[in-house]
Amino acid sequence: MLTSVDPSVFLVGRTAEIAVLQDAVDELRRGIGATVWVEGEPGIGKSSLMAAGARLGRESGCQVAEGVADQLAHPPLLGVLRDCLEIGPRAADPRRARIAAFLGGRRSALDLADATHAAAVEMVVALVDELCTDGPMVLVVDDVQWADDASLDVCRRLTSVAAHLPLLLVLSYRPGAHRSAVRRLRDVSRRRDVVRIPLGPLSPDAVRDLLAELVGAPPGAGFVRLASQAVGNPLFLRELAESLVREGLVDIGAEAEVRDSGRSVVPRSLAAALESRLSTVPDGTVELMRAAALLGGEFTVTELAALLGRPAIDFSADLEEAVAAGILVEAGARMRFRHPLLRQALYDGVPAALRAALHLDAARALEAASVESQRVAQHLLASGVVGHRWARRWLTDAAPVLAGCAPHLAAELLRREIDHDPGDEDEQSALGMNLARALIANGQHEEAAARIRQALGGVVDPGDRGRLHWMLARALFSGGHNTAAVANLRRALAAGDVPAAWRARLLAALAMFQRAGCGDLEVADATVRDALRTAGAAGDAFATAYALTGLWASHSVRRRHRLALDSAELAIETLGTVADHVDLRAFVLHGRIFSLQNLSRWTDAETALHDAREFLRTANRSDDTTSGVTAAVLMFWLGRWDDALAELNAVAQNTSASTYRGLREGGPGWLWHGVAALIAGHRGERSRATTHIRAGFDRPVVTVADRENTDFLVVARSLAAEQDGDLRLALDRLSGLLDRRPGEMTLTHQWLPGFVRLALAVDDRSAAEAGVRTCLAEAAAEQVPARAAAAADRCRGLYLGDPTSIGSAVAHYRACGAPVELAGTLEDLAAVLAQRGDTTQARAALDEALDLYGGFGASWDIRRAAARLRGHGIRRGVRGARTRRAQHGWDALTPTEEKIAMLVAAGRSTPDIAQSLFLTRRTTQTHISRVLTKLGLRSRVEIAGAALRQGPGSGTDG
Repeated sequence: MLTSVDPSVFLVGRTAEIAVLQDAVDELRRGIGATVWVEGEPGIGKSSLMAAGARLGRESGCQVAEGVADQLAHPPLLGVLRDCLEIGPRAADPRRARIAAFLGGRRSALDLADATHAAAVEMVVALVDELCTDGPMVLVVDDVQWADDASLDVCRRLTSVAAHLPLLLVLSYRPGAHRSAVRRLRDVSRRRDVVRIPLGPLSPDAVRDLLAELVGAPPGAGFVRLASQAVGNPLFLRELAESLVREGLVDIGAEAEVRDSGRSVVPRSLAAALESRLSTVPDGTVELMRAAALLGGEFTVTELAALLGRPAIDFSADLEEAVAAGILVEAGARMRFRHPLLRQALYDGVPAALRAALHLDAARALEAASVESQRVAQHLLASGVVGHRWARRWLTDAAPVLAGCAPHLAAELLRREIDHDPGDEDEQSALGMNLARALIANGQHEEAAARIRQALGGVVDPGDRGRLHWMLARALFSGGHNTAAVANLRRALAAGDVPAAWRARLLAALAMFQRAGCGDLEVADATVRDALRTAGAAGDAFATAYALTGLWASHSVRRRHRLALDSAELAIETLGTVADHVDLRAFVLHGRIFSLQNLSRWTDAETALHDAREFLRTANRSDDTTSGVTAAVLMFWLGRWDDALAELNAVAQNTSASTYRGLREGGPGWLWHGVAALIAGHRGERSRATTHIRAGFDRPVVTVADRENTDFLVVARSLAAEQDGDLRLALDRLSGLLDRRPGEMTLTHQWLPGFVRLALAVDDRSAAEAGVRTCLAEAAAEQVPARAAAAADRCRGLYLGDPTSIGSAVAHYRACGAPVELAGTLEDLAAVLAQRGDTTQARAALDEALDLYGGFGASWDIRRAAARLRGHGIRRGVRGARTRRAQHGWDALTPTEEKIAMLVAAGRSTPDIAQSLFLTRRTTQTHISRVLTKLGLRSRVEIAGAALRQGPGSGTDG
């Protein structure tokens, strides 16, 4: 059980803020005054910090006057300052007594004429001036937004003169007040000589420290995860900890852990405490927030209006009040509850039966308002309703779209409906087919296969049978059963009554699985040609485009990248401009990016990524997992590693993406962990790299398609061995890349220069020669000399010690704009030049390599390259490596983050920024979160202020 808590506990994590106050007090003792303006939301720790300021003043021997303004409808004239300065008729100080006599029985500034009001203000300002002649003074006024107008005018006057007096004026303010006197004081507080302390949420480390102080033991992972809902608010954290302990939900041992830390219901005592924080908010606003809580953590005003059945103008005043009170904040075009715990408390406050009925009402209202199907489905699921006539009709109509954009929701709703009542034959077929599609996209391949087999037993129509066999093959292949997938397709094709369009689609699928499953490229090519003929005869655009993707894969494996690009372009053209077949179109668009990279057309690849993002946005699939991973791979090779990590982080944060359509399937999951591990390794973040390597290799590699997605992981694991000093093990871990299996698409050439470097480092000339031969074979296979040819020049130059050959690769990478490969090649060039005694050119190449490495944040590569050349007596030139990017402040922002900060300052919403920069909304939000962290800010408004201080030229290029 928690005992009484020392108020100073809420200063945990506020070391920097206390230091600011201490500096101000130290200056005051030397006769230099100042105004300190503390701003923060309720419960953020303002009062504790104000008390700390008063204590510091007393400890320094200063006069201290402190007070707190109360929230009253008609505050008494100079009420808070009377308390602060002990102004009263019985005051021993005659100056204070005279002011009290002048004020007499007047209760409000409203009772005074303007002249009398001004006179009262003048008298108090004069009193403070005279007190400062007695010695340095600290005047602390907490919650100044509730003060009467006369007190505010005094504070405004003192702010203007504090720097010329031995006066430290410390004012705290809660955002949201609209009175003109408060606005005038805030305007004065923005003067350059006013010290501002914006109190934002506690850092994660400070949250853990505070929880440990509150419960007497370090919090466990589940406790920390649950506490994250308090968004770093110390008061909410305290109430959360107290309520959990009070209800016996915390086990305290070496760590304090919460039972059932995944709970979504707020403890009863905490809910009551949180709701009590709304006592100062009008009743109408509280009821509006209860309704809004049903819509989730974020919602649009249109959704709220639809739920209430009222125009937005009717509740606009209550909505503005909620924003002013800090309950809601703007999130682009949406509104968001500032504190998830408060939203959960409001939600839990509605009886469960009523909540279910309201969710059904919300679903119907949102559907009538043409809100996106995913939002309707969320409410239908929360209602728990099964078998409802409207719900079943809506689900039947919306399921095809829902299975594509939110398969986890579609699967749960469809499974619930079918298990409750399969319906008639037609309805059962439609619902079952959509459920299978959702299960496949959701990564639930075994259940999908079982449901499809069950459905096949009752299907008579040949077209439906063809569709089900096609879906069953996909489920089997994605589940790792390639042989069964191929056998299923052969059985389906053996039936004589399969419609031509479905025959073409089945053939296209068979070709894909023949190549990706067992690597049988010749057989796959023959099947693709058959598929193209059949699709052409049937006039089926989907089957034609699907077969062309098989042709794209075949050309890519054979390194005919220009033909591969032509196949992808033709598939896109075949599908036309209609937003159908989203999955296939997305696959082909990503294939085009791959081919452009292989042709060293990096700028075109980035443009192609923009095109893919725009298509997915219009198809309501902005958070597509594969798109995020594809973008991360491209950003890796372009040296924009922070942008790559932002893409990966957005995928990880996307609950739906992390549980369906991708990360449960091998390809994107292996690449996700591989890219993250390799960046972490290059940056010397070994623990993070190890975590990703273990997670990535947790899934078995079965097919050719599996293997060709694991190369980043393989290289990251080799790098880890090299960092351990075991170069032989590092080489052995890369040796598997020399053996590209039949049908395998892996771009082995991009890793072979590293293999040759390691082989030479352990003096294994035989292995080095094998690496060179393999890379030369890759280059010879290229239809157009590009990446493999440049890698071959680099490998050959390393093996022969030939700077001319490596210089050719340097020229290629410099011309096409491939900074990661350029940096490594420059390092190799420096090493070869040093071996030949050309120290001047070696140092120049080393300096350029180190400068590039510094831009990536590749601290390990910097250390390795410097050590590699040091043995030849080569050290960094005068220029040296690029200075490591600052960790905090504007200089810490990456170019993308800087652009986003400037767009935020221009008032652009998150969706607008995402669209203009061709990012997903989640990736954009990840960047905004990083901007806030690096700048030490807590709101978009503060980002705007920081951007304006940088001047008009910042972040506008590109």
